[in-house]
Amino acid sequence: MLDVDVDGTASRLSPEAPVPVVDPERIWQRPGGAGLAAVLAAREYPDVVLVTATADDATGRSLAAIFAGDHPGIRVIELPLCGGTLSKIRIRAGGQSVVRVDHGDGYAAVGRLPAEISELFGEAAAVCVADYGHGVASHEELRSMLTAATARTPVVWDPHPRGAVPVPRCALVTPNDAEAKIFAPSAGGGQRADALRRAWNSGAVTVTLGAGGAMFADARHAAQHIRGPGAAGGRSDTCGAGDRFAVAAAMALADGADALTAATAAVTDASRFVVTGGAAGVSSAMPMPGGIDLTTPGAAVTGMTAVTALAQRVRRRGGTLVATGGCFDLLHTGHVRLLRRARDLGDALVVLINSDDSVRALKGAGRPVVAAEDRARVLAALACVDGVAIFHETSPTAVLERLRPDIWVKGGDYGGVELPEADTVRRNGGQVMVLPTIPGYSSSKLIAAVR
Repeated sequence: MLDVDVDGTASRLSPEAPVPVVDPERIWQRPGGAGLAAVLAAREYPDVVLVTATADDATGRSLAAIFAGDHPGIRVIELPLCGGTLSKIRIRAGGQSVVRVDHGDGYAAVGRLPAEISELFGEAAAVCVADYGHGVASHEELRSMLTAATARTPVVWDPHPRGAVPVPRCALVTPNDAEAKIFAPSAGGGQRADALRRAWNSGAVTVTLGAGGAMFADARHAAQHIRGPGAAGGRSDTCGAGDRFAVAAAMALADGADALTAATAAVTDASRFVVTGGAAGVSSAMPMPGGIDLTTPGAAVTGMTAVTALAQRVRRRGGTLVATGGCFDLLHTGHVRLLRRARDLGDALVVLINSDDSVRALKGAGRPVVAAEDRARVLAALACVDGVAIFHETSPTAVLERLRPDIWVKGGDYGGVELPEADTVRRNGGQVMVLPTIPGYSSSKLIAAVR
């Protein structure tokens, strides 16, 4: 399916009904459903094949273009689809979903499968079935192939209440908590995973619990609680977390892990996926109605003049301006998590980056590795960033005097240290917030590892 996110702001209610009026600012699109699972797998595994069903309609053609342009390494084998290709459109204000609109009634057509699919099952290191209840996982010939594949290949099945029952002897089946309650309404909470394992005759079942981790059951464990690494905090977007969990478990099983080890690794990976931005990290900009092209670097404004104008617009509409700053020399997971969480605190995020001379003054000879203009381009391409500007001093104090952000954010490595720019922020009515960072991530470590 095609996932579309319309991001904007809401500062008033409609006069026709007590509902928020969303002013759209950016539109993002990405493959959804099994397509998202394939994209996530391809970020870590070099040879991914997606078997799916699409129609030759506008949505189907958009998906084909996304795969051809953004994910050419994924091989797509298409089955015919009766009806329209599915799409989910989420309208969001300030990072919070307001409404979701689903359309497309497609269902996978019955018919002979391409011969190459049978060959693929014989070669696959693992198979991940992302069932969204639209007929691919119900195809009798495909189910026969999957049943045969379980004897030699780990099969991970992410089920759907409207979908097909998992084939017997899957290595792992991964319903979420709400789905598990539908599948096994009479089973107790802690024992639900084991009841489903027995009903589906699978090797293991995990019932995912969001930030609570997962309940695991196999022949040796009737109710093993796999705890998550902790709540993400803020307004984290969990879209795609289930796909990330299933794909991570499949890859761990392909590497020889047992089911419990694979599920434990998948809990950690899914949690990390959420706190580092979720599905936004694999989204691409699309044009706004009215001819505003957001596929250009204008998706986030760049330059001090444009960023100052952005700050004025946010203030005029009563919004909250968040700013953060740093060198951002080689963007890494810690940076992305910080930026995403900073954006969740307000209505727009401005990133101030040190110029090349400023970085050298702070870090010494040999830095930065990446020139300021390129660092700005990379940051501007992130969905959570609304503006980027380069400053030339070693401290952003002068720029903050001009921008007057409502919130100034720095990473956890500044904990317990009074920032030189803090007085400027507070004098202009803002607050300083220090957000925790992910241990072990730093540009300096990345540079040292590469060298």
